[in-house]
Amino acid sequence: MSANKRLIYLDNNATTAMDPRVLEAMLPYFTNKFGNAASRNHPFGWVAEEAVDYAREQVAKLIGADEREIIFTSGSTEAINLAIKGVADMYHSKGNHIITVTTEHKAVLDTCHALEKKGIEVTYLPVDEKGNIDLKELEATIRPTTVLVAIMYANNETGTIHPMKEIGEICNRKGVLLFSDATQVAGKIPVNVKESGIHLLCFTGHKMYGPKGVGVLYVSRKNPRVKVTAQMDGGGHERGMRSGTLNVPGIVGIGKAAEIAMKDMEEEAKRLSTLRDKVENAFLQLEEVVVNGDTEQRMPHVTNISFKHVEGEGLMMTFNQEIAVSSGSACTSASLEPSYVLKALGLGDDLAHSSLRLSLGRFTTDEEVDYAVEKISKGVEHMRSISPIWEMYKEGIDLKSVKWSEH
Repeated sequence: MSANKRLIYLDNNATTAMDPRVLEAMLPYFTNKFGNAASRNHPFGWVAEEAVDYAREQVAKLIGADEREIIFTSGSTEAINLAIKGVADMYHSKGNHIITVTTEHKAVLDTCHALEKKGIEVTYLPVDEKGNIDLKELEATIRPTTVLVAIMYANNETGTIHPMKEIGEICNRKGVLLFSDATQVAGKIPVNVKESGIHLLCFTGHKMYGPKGVGVLYVSRKNPRVKVTAQMDGGGHERGMRSGTLNVPGIVGIGKAAEIAMKDMEEEAKRLSTLRDKVENAFLQLEEVVVNGDTEQRMPHVTNISFKHVEGEGLMMTFNQEIAVSSGSACTSASLEPSYVLKALGLGDDLAHSSLRLSLGRFTTDEEVDYAVEKISKGVEHMRSISPIWEMYKEGIDLKSVKWSEH
């Protein structure tokens, strides 16, 4: 990479850079404060345990929970598995039906697919063109055997926010547990599990300027008291729900990240939504550009845009040595399949293939956004200038009526 080449990171939904203040808080726990938080009979263990307890308070405050309701995991994927499989195991005498949504993260969908092989019935609710579920349909889908509704707080690809309070009210009325994957939300917009009626909720350190390899599962302790069956057995750490020596430096880091987020969230959300709108308005000056998802109820820092008749992966080749964005979702980008989330919104393969997700973050500057918009716009124009499909579109040919040869 040449020295004068700039690198701009606009993929904060995939991961965030660690805030230097978080690193500073963590460092002592790698070196002189290296004790095991479960070593209860000497000062090294006490120091570690105290640090974990403090982080538990910091994290609980972020989501309006009690610190005793916080279980530390290795990240959201583990927390999701523990929540969904743990509830399915613990409540199997009540029933064997789970409800989720077609646009959930793969960690939720794949966990549900694994449970289906074990005889659990799963209903996958569809979404409309903005990525929203029909609340009446959700209510009608709940059966006497339903043990869990699993609905993400906000979508990782489009930023669409689900109405968690209304969903919580439906689940409460029907006596069903509600789990929400809040990976893209925690630390970015206010979350209150009690007010929303959420019984289980997860998030992770590395999406909120904390470390990778540490996450949180909130499990309600009263009204109702929820229990999940451990998915990993050992020394009975974390109230018996998640055994394993705690990642003390990581936990200190996610605690600090939560504390910073609480302080800066409101201001940051304002700044990022202004920047995001600037990005969208610039791209909407181009022809045939569509913003995907719900433009009203959405996260402040994300936009998902389709540039018609431009192949997203090809477009990224025009600038990806300089600008990090994503097409589809990072967790599935090893496959060149169009995004299943965008297809669930009703986009055809062509539009789903032509989409980019830009997710801005704490360290994104105005200048970086301006530069990225200019480079991406040039890339779109370049791709269209060499595209026979764009030429046909400009000549007014109805592309749906074209018969494409198989060879």
